[in-house]
Amino acid sequence: MAALFGRRLRRGATSTAVAAVAIAALSASQAPGATSALSGGPSGSGGRQPAGDAQDRTPDTASGDSQYYKDLPPLNSPIPQPDSSTTATGSPASGIPATVLDAYKKAEASLRETSPQCRLPWQLLAAIGKVESGQARGGEVDSRGTTLRPILGPELDGHGFANIPDTDNGLYDQDKVHDRAVGPMQFIPGTWRTWQRDGNHDGVKDPNNIYDAALATGAKLCAGNQDMSVQADMNAAILSYNHSQKYLDTVLSWFEYYKKGTHQVPDGTGVLPSGSGPGSLDPTSPVTTVPPLPHVVTHTPSHHPSPSPSQDIPKSGHTASPSPDPGDSTKPSEPSTPPKDGGSTTPPDKQTLAKLEKKAGDGLSAIAGTEFGGHAEVRALDAKGKPMAGVRVTFLITGDTDARFDGGAATATATTGKDGTAGAPAVKAGDKLGDFAVRATAGAAPAVDFKAAVTVRTADTLVYLGKNGDQSAAPSAEFANPIAVKATRGGDAAGKVAVTATILTDKGAPAPAGAPSFTSKDLKPGPHEVKLTTAADGTLTLPKLVAGKDAGTYEVKLTAEGGGSVTVPVKVAAPTTPTDPPSGGSSGGSSDAPSGGASDAPSGGASASPSTSAK
Repeated sequence: MAALFGRRLRRGATSTAVAAVAIAALSASQAPGATSALSGGPSGSGGRQPAGDAQDRTPDTASGDSQYYKDLPPLNSPIPQPDSSTTATGSPASGIPATVLDAYKKAEASLRETSPQCRLPWQLLAAIGKVESGQARGGEVDSRGTTLRPILGPELDGHGFANIPDTDNGLYDQDKVHDRAVGPMQFIPGTWRTWQRDGNHDGVKDPNNIYDAALATGAKLCAGNQDMSVQADMNAAILSYNHSQKYLDTVLSWFEYYKKGTHQVPDGTGVLPSGSGPGSLDPTSPVTTVPPLPHVVTHTPSHHPSPSPSQDIPKSGHTASPSPDPGDSTKPSEPSTPPKDGGSTTPPDKQTLAKLEKKAGDGLSAIAGTEFGGHAEVRALDAKGKPMAGVRVTFLITGDTDARFDGGAATATATTGKDGTAGAPAVKAGDKLGDFAVRATAGAAPAVDFKAAVTVRTADTLVYLGKNGDQSAAPSAEFANPIAVKATRGGDAAGKVAVTATILTDKGAPAPAGAPSFTSKDLKPGPHEVKLTTAADGTLTLPKLVAGKDAGTYEVKLTAEGGGSVTVPVKVAAPTTPTDPPSGGSSGGSSDAPSGGASDAPSGGASASPSTSAK
């Protein structure tokens, strides 16, 4: 009891001391908004009250205001070594697992190139990683930085946390009812879709990968031209991760602690927080822990080198599967000696992946440029046909296609849930038509292919953008008003749709030689018919139309791929005939001659009459 009391007393002293340091540091910076950040919000928040650790609303934070570790740094600060400002000895708390530390530093270097105004220090990423997941569960990651088991926060169902109904169909968080924070940096699915990054250049954007998650975290912190050298900006950025005053204070405490120095420790040996955090980290949490993942082979494009920590960083030697959590009684124990028959030492009740079976998403098709209406989904089964949870499945788009998963990648990963199912992200068709496949692989199980096809763009409606009767011209003259139409499909603009325009008589017959024609000679097949494509917004303007020598009424019929059509009447009319001359007058005579004869002719005589001419 004395030991427990001493531990609590030390934590209280630590909290008071660190809070004092944080307040002093912020006050000394004299940065605008620094005081308001500690008293309830970021600069510009109007001094609002702290949001607290639980909110019954859908947040715009990265973690969904979910659970985090509230442990504070120890009182004994790290002691920097003379040869490096980033290595230290002292408290085990200053040790950061090798791969995790490498991911933070690589993210800092990347953002130095893409967001130089941000001045993001890697120690801030480390501070957030500490409170969000205990540095990826003490560094339980593989050589590429992917967690050996998914790290999932509590169900965001409005009970103690935000209420966020499912947005990803369980793709990232294995929950099809509500969202959960995912991975070492605890992104909720909606926020991950916005900030997702490929930090290790393997073609996959995975919230369970520390390289991807650290770079995504940095991108979010730097949004809006934030400058981490300005305390008010840093406070606002941290609060964008979790709207909690306690969260801000805790992250700042670890940030100041790590700035004094850190040292590298082997993966899997980092110090775990002792408080309550994401469900799969804490054995006492009501959230069910996810079983260890089997060894899987991840598709890696050959042109992307695999980032890895420096060669002199000690590693823990994790290979196919992680060691069980201490005190986790749900995992079967391994036999201490091999069986006498020389068989496998694997316990008989431990599942081994045998196959992937298709569950949904085979044979889908989509119009070029649109999203497929479904997605590939598989179920992982063991040798007895029972579903397996916790299996990481890789989905790869194969074939001659420019179709891509949501986010622009050709590969994606997902982990099977309790029912053994995992789904690929939605696929968006590109411009290239034809067939391709989505291939699902996991471990040594046979791959399964989902057939897909991209079809031509279509429009079900064409609308003339002019007015009826506004198309007229004299013979051989150019029509003044261009013919413009708009194509739609289901009420939405239909871009890049093929449209054929044909000139016909008013009876619908082929146009004769003297009918109007298009002026563009490079358009096929001829002057009375052209083939064009709508713009991205669905609009299309025809080439100039020139009247022929034959007067009359004609029509221009436009037909789109998919059935949409419209007919525009055009008229070729001769100039108006001049008015007839006055009655009784000669059209060629003088306009001022009196009616009936010459001005000098005697009355009663016709001046031009041959019979009255002089002899």
